[in-house]
Amino acid sequence: MQLTLPSLPYSYDALEPYIDAQTMEIHHTKHHQTYINNLIAALEKHPEFDTPSLQDLLIDLSTVPHDIRTAVRNNGGGHFNHSLFWNIMKPNGGGKPHGKLGEEIKKTFGTFESFQEIFNTQAKSVFGSGWAWLSIDNATGNLIIGGLSNQDSPLSYNQTPLMGLDVWEHAYYLKYQNKRPDYIAAWWHVINWDMVEENYRAVIE
Repeated sequence: MQLTLPSLPYSYDALEPYIDAQTMEIHHTKHHQTYINNLIAALEKHPEFDTPSLQDLLIDLSTVPHDIRTAVRNNGGGHFNHSLFWNIMKPNGGGKPHGKLGEEIKKTFGTFESFQEIFNTQAKSVFGSGWAWLSIDNATGNLIIGGLSNQDSPLSYNQTPLMGLDVWEHAYYLKYQNKRPDYIAAWWHVINWDMVEENYRAVIE
């Protein structure tokens, strides 16, 4: 299991003006690192536990010793979610998805604009801290949009996440204060659709 902070594929200021450099640096080096530290501390309490991959832990949390299960759910989820989040953004991103994912979005939601509106509504309606997700429902193979609280991962709900938007206040408050809708609107300019497409193809191919 990789329990080290992943390097960003771009500099902290690369997503300006949509996500500011100070937020990116604090979010990455402080918040994400804390999830990793806390996950390591939890797992160290049970050295006898045969630790599978992080994904496997989150897929079946019932295998985790009961006294550390909540810590693994919160901090393992935080590590996984953020590792995905950094990689689905890039400088000069945005636009619309193409390829197989673009086709599936149109098939499922009618138009990209309809998909975007549903996703935005979900991101705005997450109460408190959490994420908005585009995932594949593993039972049906369909695309679904949903919101989860705190650092819960779609993996724990029989879903495979393709892209997620962090709507914890620490992801946007320095620049956008309480204006979450402004942050959501700005985020569409930095999405790395090539990576989201890669995530999609990894599931269906």
